Amino acid sequence: MSNKKELYSNDYILRAVDGEELVKLSVITGRGFTERARQIHGCTPVAAAALGRTLCAASLLGEMMKEDEATLTLRLRGGGPLGSVIAVSDSSGRVRGYVQDPTVDLPLRADGKLDVGRAVGRDGLLTVSRDLGLREPYVGSTELVSGEVAEDLAAYLAESEQIGAACGLGVLIDTDCSVLAAGGFIVQLLPGTPEEFIGRLEANISEMGSVTSVLRDGTAEDIVERVLAGLQPRILQKVPVSYHCPCSRERVGIALRSIPEADLLEMAESGEDAEVSCQFCDEKYIFTPEELRALREKNEDAEETDDIGETD
Repeated sequence: MSNKKELYSNDYILRAVDGEELVKLSVITGRGFTERARQIHGCTPVAAAALGRTLCAASLLGEMMKEDEATLTLRLRGGGPLGSVIAVSDSSGRVRGYVQDPTVDLPLRADGKLDVGRAVGRDGLLTVSRDLGLREPYVGSTELVSGEVAEDLAAYLAESEQIGAACGLGVLIDTDCSVLAAGGFIVQLLPGTPEEFIGRLEANISEMGSVTSVLRDGTAEDIVERVLAGLQPRILQKVPVSYHCPCSRERVGIALRSIPEADLLEMAESGEDAEVSCQFCDEKYIFTPEELRALREKNEDAEETDDIGETD
């Protein structure tokens, strides 16, 4: 079952630990929401790969937040032809996103893989913004390492949040340009983890190969088994995730009310309907001149109420 805003699929996040609980592992399989994003935005293969990796990363980070109403925004701006790549997740791991220019197409790398690093670029920042419902969101950023997303995310966690972590992200595109597999993992090392334990983890990740090589014919559970091979893996939780956009006509109306009054009046007096498209899900909302005037009147009523309040 699906609609334009949310694709119900088999996407999910697994939380797992080793037998001694020295590391925390989160694994995501995100083929469904990556394919939905590709369809919405008309992405080329390299754009879909960059956006899919970013969506998976944001979903993993978002699902780690404890606050129910919290949201997380992950933005890559590396100076590459794709422009900005943005993904937003809630604390349930539901995610949405877009890439500034989804039509960018580049030749494959020498090894036959999509050149995500060149498409994103590395002359810029990875920025993570957490809105916990407080007055100001928490914002951290680091310089991009490669533009390949996983390496950049690991660098961000180490430099901005002082979390030792290993990350893997991948998107596999089929010959018809649809998404064949997508997913990733984040391994967080707890303080005091022995060097020999870390060495075993590194060997496991190296032997596993790419994320998509596992997910093409396997599952997120297979990634848990391979990353924590020989370390008594234990799955703690399975959380379903999806592509989800909370936009609505009411929210768009509020956004329209925030534009300068003169611009809103000009739109109303043009005599033509105003069409507003959501950048995340491409849902279109139509506002007639009468509705635009009503929005302007609401602004005036609000201003009068504020003036009355200031006389006390």
